[in-house]
Amino acid sequence: MLHRFLAALLLLVTLRSFAQDTITVMHYNLLNYGNYTSYCTSANNNHEQKDVYIKTITDYIQPDIFTVNEISEYEFYHNQILGNVLNTGGRTNYRKANLTNIASSYIINGLYYNSDKFVLHKQYVAQSYIRDINVYSLYYRHSSLSQGDTTFLHCIVAHLKASSGSSNEQARATMASATINWLQTNLKPGNFLMMGDFNLYTSEEAAYQHLTNPLPVNAAFRFYDPVDKPGDWNNNSQFAQWHTQSVSSQGTSCQASGGMDDRFDFILASAAVMQGAGNVKYVADSYWAVGQDGKHFNKSITDSPANTSVPADVLNALANNSDHLPVMLKLRINTGPVGIEDQLAGFGDANIIYEDGEKFLKLFSPVNQKVTLRLISITGQELYSLNEFIQAGTQQIRLHTQLLPAGVYLVNLVSEKGKNVTLKLVN
Repeated sequence: MLHRFLAALLLLVTLRSFAQDTITVMHYNLLNYGNYTSYCTSANNNHEQKDVYIKTITDYIQPDIFTVNEISEYEFYHNQILGNVLNTGGRTNYRKANLTNIASSYIINGLYYNSDKFVLHKQYVAQSYIRDINVYSLYYRHSSLSQGDTTFLHCIVAHLKASSGSSNEQARATMASATINWLQTNLKPGNFLMMGDFNLYTSEEAAYQHLTNPLPVNAAFRFYDPVDKPGDWNNNSQFAQWHTQSVSSQGTSCQASGGMDDRFDFILASAAVMQGAGNVKYVADSYWAVGQDGKHFNKSITDSPANTSVPADVLNALANNSDHLPVMLKLRINTGPVGIEDQLAGFGDANIIYEDGEKFLKLFSPVNQKVTLRLISITGQELYSLNEFIQAGTQQIRLHTQLLPAGVYLVNLVSEKGKNVTLKLVN
């Protein structure tokens, strides 16, 4: 029996038998879509004209998940985007989440998704101070869904308080802190994206620190910037590649002026997404402020030099629809059985590392847990085993191989819930 088990392990190590899908996620502040004011009017911000612009942008990006800020509180306008923008040109596969407005704001959030790939499982409101912050829990239409196996992805959509000044900074901090506290109380750590218009001027703001460097009690819900660009973003040319507002140097009575000089819009990711510990992994270098070429600091995106980062019609749509650029990233989702060297059952980025004659099993664990480590010979003999308690995060476990003869061995790690990963070790 042990030889059969060993043969299966070796086959999995060798063949990596899994399929993958890549999905596109985009977030966009739509600038008072359907919310007519004294400055954003039916003349300078007409929702039907905006439909044309948003369709041009979404046709180009083809997001599987599309989240938005600044859409009217009235459901008519949410349905307008679904029917007049997304489900057009023969498409019928987009669905939307239910709208919420506990905070009684004139502008709210929204989520649209490709129903060929996702199902909206549940949605929540994490907090409702100033504006609702929404949590949307989706699951992937996995190939083994009929057996009850799937992958969850949770999208948190926030529009934090705007403007500079200590009172506005405190409001942003309150909204961010309340959201992290709600997550800690109500959901388990896993695949999370935190996205939206955060209206942040620097990474030193308390709101950003609540999200990316929370207190130890909330550390399980820590978010990471995929491009790892902390700093003073406001009016700083060093961050020109990442600025998302404003698309116009002159502005309009609706659009803000000043050119590209603020990083307000973000998609942050949980450790599980960054490490790939739960069948979802951020695709390296896929994060992008759509239409940002890094050459238009304090300029309009249509100013000289020519912005060729997107086709001309998309650039025109970005310049006219909103004063923000959308932000996007790609995620890779495992759609079938994964090879045991690729975080089978919850251990991310597991590998053997060699340092100064010592050997270590390096891995990412999404939670604190007890594990059993076994070293197995190529003939199937268990040479030793030990029990360890490992913390959530990346760590190394020392392997005792000094007295073993040269050869090939298997390192098997099993969690208390029976999940395991097995790697090949060369001594």
